[in-house]
Amino acid sequence: MQAAYITISIIIVIASILLTLVVLVQNSKGGGLAANFAAGNQTFGVRQTADFLEKITWGLAITILVLCVVATFVTPRKVSHKSSVKSQIEKTEANQGNPEIPAGTFAPAEAEAPAEATENAD
Repeated sequence: MQAAYITISIIIVIASILLTLVVLVQNSKGGGLAANFAAGNQTFGVRQTADFLEKITWGLAITILVLCVVATFVTPRKVSHKSSVKSQIEKTEANQGNPEIPAGTFAPAEAEAPAEATENAD
C-alpha cells in the first residue's frame, strides 16, 4: 500500500507542475501561447490553441482531484494494538470491584484495622 501511495503522490506533483505551466502559458485576454500562432497556420489557429489549452487545464485539474481522493484511500495507516478509548474502557471495567480512594481522604475502615492490630500485639 505504501508503494501505491508514493506513486500516486509523485503523479499528483507532476500533474500539478504541468497544470501550473499550462495556466501560465494561457492569457485571459487571448494572448500567451495562443497569440504566437495567430500569424501562422489557421488550421491550428488561435481559437483551437485556446480550446486545447483549456481542455488540458480541465483535464489536469480533474486528474489531480481524482488522484487526491484515491490517495486518501491508499494512505498507509499506523495500526495500534489498542485504541485509547478501548483501553480506557478496559481499565474502568477492571476497577469496578476496586474503587480507587483519592489521595488525602480518610478511609475509616482501613485506618482502624492497622491501629487495632498494633494494640492487640502489645
